[in-house]
Amino acid sequence: MCIGKSALRLGENVFGAALDFNANPRNSSPSREREARSGTRTARETPGPSCKLRTFGLPVALLSSPSSSVAHGVARLRPPHSGVQSRGWACRIRKKEGGEGSAKASLASRMAEKRVSRWYFGGLASCGAACCTHPLDLLKVHLQTQQEVKMRMTGMALRVIRNDGFLALYNGLSASLCRQMTYSLTRFAIYETVRDSLSQGAQGPLPFYQKVLLGAVGGFTGGFVGTPADMVNVRMQNDIKQPAHLRRNYSHALDGLYRVFREEGVRKLFSGGTMASSRGALVTVGQLACYDQAKQLVLGTGLLTDNIFTHFLASFIAGGCATFLCQPLDVLKTRLMNSQGEYRGVMHCAVETAKLGPLAFYKGLVPAGIRLVPHTVLTFVFLEQLRKYFGIKVLT
Repeated sequence: MCIGKSALRLGENVFGAALDFNANPRNSSPSREREARSGTRTARETPGPSCKLRTFGLPVALLSSPSSSVAHGVARLRPPHSGVQSRGWACRIRKKEGGEGSAKASLASRMAEKRVSRWYFGGLASCGAACCTHPLDLLKVHLQTQQEVKMRMTGMALRVIRNDGFLALYNGLSASLCRQMTYSLTRFAIYETVRDSLSQGAQGPLPFYQKVLLGAVGGFTGGFVGTPADMVNVRMQNDIKQPAHLRRNYSHALDGLYRVFREEGVRKLFSGGTMASSRGALVTVGQLACYDQAKQLVLGTGLLTDNIFTHFLASFIAGGCATFLCQPLDVLKTRLMNSQGEYRGVMHCAVETAKLGPLAFYKGLVPAGIRLVPHTVLTFVFLEQLRKYFGIKVLT
């Protein structure tokens, strides 16, 4: 009887200490655990699904015996809602998740993965768009080089197909692709690389005026770099409407560049470079800067997410802005590049064009819009898909 009472008091002391140890989080420090392991009472654990069994040196048979006074004392000691569960004779204590794991999970939830474009994605996306819209570009050049308004877009398309066949709508495609890989690649590379660099340390998106400045610088540089390929592109597209004895008959873009260099000199390669650079600045402001701003405004409404419909809507707005901004310079650039010495310079070309009336600067506006808006939409849709699947991963 005395042995039973002693065992009962021992069980009460042992399991009371165990409950206090697990209930007080300050007791779970590494130093307390080392003290518990180095003391006379050694904690032994039996495997369980979610908790630990502590015997504290007592015989398991003494705890597991239903008639044991220690087991009855343990049952009396377990307070309700203490977080300690008893299954049969086993007392199990729930495990608590470590603070380090939860801190890492919280940090990971705050970090978002973002993909940014590689420097050459703009050129690839523009090439893909040019393959789809080249016939519209060719018709635009034909309409802009008319001295008088004789034909509309549909009539010009029918005339080209009737005289030279359907594939004539793709005359100068190699020059168009060469232009995109010089002009568009340069302006996209400058704009997106600088924009991403400036955005890394900023709290939000860049202000619109900075986007306009970046677009102007990138577009001006790209327009100058792409002037030779642009001139060959205009000549190849306009060649089929020339009389047979005046046709240049370039085989492809590289042949055109080589023949212009050999027959007309280096300066002729950059004929119309001022207009091409100015137009490139306006187009890039209208396309890239307006696209970024339109996309930011659309996403800011909360009605749409960053998906392909948002890209389509923002690029459609950007295409309209670019068409309106650059059309006068586009007309002057086309006339200068296609000239055979009749214009003395940019101002002379502008004066001669103005004699045809103020609307002459917007000649071919509808074809230009029909070409530039789909080209802008396709370019940015292709660019966003390239960025989504092949872009560089960064954490924000």
